[in-house]
Amino acid sequence: MLIISEAAAAHIKAAAKKQNETLKLRMAATQKADGTMDYALGFDKTKLDDITYTQHGVSVIVAPSHDDLLAGATLDFVELAQGAFHFIFINPNDANHTPPDGVKS
Repeated sequence: MLIISEAAAAHIKAAAKKQNETLKLRMAATQKADGTMDYALGFDKTKLDDITYTQHGVSVIVAPSHDDLLAGATLDFVELAQGAFHFIFINPNDANHTPPDGVKS
């Protein structure tokens, strides 16, 4: 299961409130030929076969085809440079992933 940090959850909830969003957060991952991953997130409706769960008050949906790629991954919201906050994925399934300095994997 994908883990959402408290910082990421707080930012997601703030964005949903600002946009008056009532849909769940969909997360997706695809693995490229070189083993690196591309990620996508956005608010969406639940589909029949989706996997759903809630963490830190955030309702998450993942298509079954993306679940294995996200298993054990963490979505965090961190300051990579002074004043520059970003979502990052820390994913043990990504053979080429190296966490940014100061971020534990």
